[in-house]
This record gives sequence, structure tokens and C-alpha cells, in this order.
Amino acid sequence: MIVMRLITVLACVFVALPLVWLVYAAFIPAEALIAANIATFGVTLENFAALGDTGLWRAMGVSVLASGLAVTGQLAFGLGAAYAIRNGARLLGLVLLLMAIPSELLLVPLYRQLQTLSLIDTLGALIVPFLASPLVVFLLLQALRRVPWELIEAARLDGAGEGVIVARVVAPVLRPELVAAAVLAFAAHWNLVLYPRVMTTESLWTVQVFLTDLLRTRPFEWGLLGAAALVASAPILVLYVVFEKRIIATFEAGFRS
Repeated sequence: MIVMRLITVLACVFVALPLVWLVYAAFIPAEALIAANIATFGVTLENFAALGDTGLWRAMGVSVLASGLAVTGQLAFGLGAAYAIRNGARLLGLVLLLMAIPSELLLVPLYRQLQTLSLIDTLGALIVPFLASPLVVFLLLQALRRVPWELIEAARLDGAGEGVIVARVVAPVLRPELVAAAVLAFAAHWNLVLYPRVMTTESLWTVQVFLTDLLRTRPFEWGLLGAAALVASAPILVLYVVFEKRIIATFEAGFRS
């Protein structure tokens, strides 16, 4: 038991160290960098003030808009697809197959398709291919299987159509699972690097692409890089902290079913 606790503590420390360094680097004073002594005590907000001239806030805006719209589509299509499968549509095998395919394999054919649709280097390139997510469909399907089907049948007897049932019966019942799926989908889209780098130019770079370019162009400005990384990570960290229990419960219930 003591050994297991020790291993757990070491694992937690190992995971926490990069986060601690990220926070510390964001507040490193300039004199510490000039003296090449990161142990110099001090806190400064100058690194965050300098972000205004880098283009970070534009990239953050692109990421928030693209990720928000993509997640909205994923929830809408995912809920409809999960309801259709639960209602008898034989699509579960296709959903599982799509979950197993690495997204990098689809990059070239997807580029050609978007080029045909004149969506390259547009905001649509960051949204349209992500309007449906097999993971979201799977999680919502597993949650929907735990909903008593008598509830759906009762709504049908009352004369409700399928669209009304999904919107006014299924969606409210699955609200916790929808929130958890939205957080996971948002994080996945937020952290995209290769895809937006290929499909868009600098004016539509997302925040993760911006960070990789900032690291390339200003590799020795630790304070600036730390502040940029902390700002870019903040939305995901906040979402996970707020909805941690719901996310874990959704994952556990989904893969146990």
C-alpha cells in the first residue's frame, strides 16, 4: 500500500512539474533572464503585456470561434446520430471504425475536397470537417442507452415528432453528458496543430499553431513564451477543473456500458 501511494505521489509530481514551470515561466522577470538566473525571486506582468504585439489575441479569437461553432455542430449531429442508432439505425460499426482511423490519414484527401469546395484558407476549413465527431456520437449513444425507452414511447403517444423528442425530451435528459462531451470536443479542436497549419495561412492560424510559430521565431524569450502558453492553456484548464467530475463520470459510464 505504501509503495502504491509513493508511486501515485511521484506520478502526480511528474505530471504537475510542467504546469508549475509553465506558471513560473509566465511571471519570470526580465532581470532573471538577463542574468541567466531563473531562480531570481520576483513576479512581473510585463510578459503578458508584451503579448499584445505578438498576434496571440487574434489567434485566440480564431480558436474560440472555430472551436465553439465546431462543437455546436458536433453536439447537434451527435445527438441526432445517437438517437437514430438507438432507434435502430445500423451505424454503430461505422462510428467505431471512424474512431479507429487516425485523423492524419485523412489530411490529404480532405485538403483536396476542401480545395474543390473553395474552403481552403477560410474559417469554414476549420469548422465544416469537424461538424460531426464519432467520439461524441459514441458517448451520447452510451448515455442514451441508459435512458428508459418508455420515456420516448410516451412522447410518441402524445403525438411528438422525432425532432421534438430529440430536442425536448432526449436533450434535457442528457444535459450532463452533453456538457461533458462538449468539453472534450472543445479541447480536441482547440489543440489541433497540424490541420490548421496545412489548411490556413497566418491570418487564420489557431492559437496552437501560433504558439509553435512563436517558439520558432522567439525561442529564447522564456517569459513571453510562458505567458503565451499559459493564456492559451487557460480555457482548457478552466473547463477541466469545472467539469472534471462530469467528464470522468461520462467516460466511465460510456465505456462500461
